[in-house]
Amino acid sequence: MDSPTPTPVAAALKLCLHALLLGLLVLAAARALGDPAAHAPAVVVMAAVMAAVYAAGVLAPGVQPRTRAAALWLAALGAVWVALLALSPDALWVAFPLYFLQLHLLPSRWGPAAVTVTAGAAITSFVVHEQAINPGAFIGPLLGAAVAVATVFGYEALFRESERRRELIEELVSTRAELAGAERTAGTLAERERLAREIHDTLAQGLSSIQLLLRAAERSLPSDAPAAAHVRRAREAAQDNLAEARSFVRALTPPDLEHGSLAAALERLCARTTSPGLTVRFAVSGTPVELPTPYEVALLRTAQSALANTVRHAHAGRAEITLSFMDTSLSLDVVDDGSGFDLAAGGPDEAGNSGFGLPAMRARARSLGGTLSVESAPGQGTAVAVTLPLPLPGEEARAA
Repeated sequence: MDSPTPTPVAAALKLCLHALLLGLLVLAAARALGDPAAHAPAVVVMAAVMAAVYAAGVLAPGVQPRTRAAALWLAALGAVWVALLALSPDALWVAFPLYFLQLHLLPSRWGPAAVTVTAGAAITSFVVHEQAINPGAFIGPLLGAAVAVATVFGYEALFRESERRRELIEELVSTRAELAGAERTAGTLAERERLAREIHDTLAQGLSSIQLLLRAAERSLPSDAPAAAHVRRAREAAQDNLAEARSFVRALTPPDLEHGSLAAALERLCARTTSPGLTVRFAVSGTPVELPTPYEVALLRTAQSALANTVRHAHAGRAEITLSFMDTSLSLDVVDDGSGFDLAAGGPDEAGNSGFGLPAMRARARSLGGTLSVESAPGQGTAVAVTLPLPLPGEEARAA
């Protein structure tokens, strides 16, 4: 009858129930032995039989709440109790622990009915043995039944509430752990991107300028000039170090861009963005061209930021990302049909509540010679568009 992992409170209550039932059986047998008019031997035997049936059910692993085995065991226990009740009026008090057993083991729709039948049997026994009808014959069993029903149902309600709170706490702890992991990952990616941008904007650009200057110096010197060899070696060293710096920049790019194009990374971003009731689509317009790494990083980060704002704040049902390639420029549009916001008051991240707000998007676009535009109004959705000029063939190698 015990649950696989009983709580300390449940275990203590079950021990009290065992002690109460066995104590009442001992009391009925003792009173029968002290009353010459009672059927002492029969009462003692029936009390012992009921104790044995009860112990068998307690030790049987198959007797669990809401099972057929539990119903059969309660039926056998009730039959023995009725026989004992016919022999001794003192067995009436055994009805009280039986109430708790019935409410605990039977389904909710059968427990109260079984308690009502048990209370009726106790009242009938009292009337038969006493040969009189008085209020106490009804009040005692009925009051005990009411107390048992209220106690069991109240305990079950408190237990369910406790389980809900435990599940909520476990979910909260799990969510906090996931959030901490996501923040660590975001911090790592942000630092990698910052390092890549710093290397690209300072070291790589400086080495590229040195290489161009040395190449010009090499061309202006006669081939047999003593300094020509030194200039050539310096240019080759600058070229090797520039290639090394570019490899560092590529190694520090976002993981989404390591295995595929920008379009593939944006498509994966749309596929893994989930929110209740939100559908995210991706489309490519024009003929895709290969882009320098800083362009791909800026556009991917802008799309991630805009889509994150849609999920957090817009309550949208549909969002669409469009990557458009034109003759001399490319644009990235992120449009949703959500709640929108007042541009005059600033977006939800203008105050710096997010690491990738509108100011950060503008800074990215401006660093590559592009522009960012935002269109929104309360209740009319939001459209974020970033436009970048396509690098010329000669500039593309330097931008990479």
